[in-house]
Formats: sequence, C-alpha cells, structure tokens
Amino acid sequence: MSTSTLDKLQERFDPQAAQGMDDIFQFHFSDNGSHYLVVKDGTMAIEEGEHEDPSVSLSMSSDTLRGIMTGEVNGMTAFMTGKLKATGNVMLATKLTSLFPNR
Repeated sequence: MSTSTLDKLQERFDPQAAQGMDDIFQFHFSDNGSHYLVVKDGTMAIEEGEHEDPSVSLSMSSDTLRGIMTGEVNGMTAFMTGKLKATGNVMLATKLTSLFPNR
C-alpha cells in the first residue's frame, strides 16, 4: 500500500468509533505486500508485515481498498465479486467505514 494511502487512513481515523475496540485488521495487498492495523481503545497503529493472530484478514488490491474508503466501491459488492476476500471475524470488516469516515 502506498504511503499516501496509509497517511490518508491515519488522517481519517475516528478515535470515537474505536472506543472499546481491541482488534487487528490484517491486509494482504496483491500489489503491495502486507500491513496490519492495531485498533485499541480509540487508538490506531499501522504496521508492515503479518500479524500472528489477526481479528480479521482482508485480501485485495490497494486500489480496491482506496475505492471502498472513498465510497466508489461497495465493500459488499467487492466481496461478492471476489475483489475482496475476508477470513476471521468478517463482520469486523464492516466497521472500517465508521473507523475511517469519508470527510
């Protein structure tokens, strides 16, 4: 994932939406390696690589994530068409749009 995409996630992060959470979002990008987000009690850290026990793992291209985050791509449609694959607590993935609201 490009640094600008990571920066945008950091800028858009809503600490209020993350209150009481303690979850790891693992991202496997077909075009840019693996990164994970550590979301805990209103804070978020972005790490490069693989987490040993993520809450949810999401596989997609960085363009698909960008589209989901901007609202140009419907996350459910991406999932149903195979552009997004998820394992683990799949329902947790639905929180991404509230954690990173489109401002």
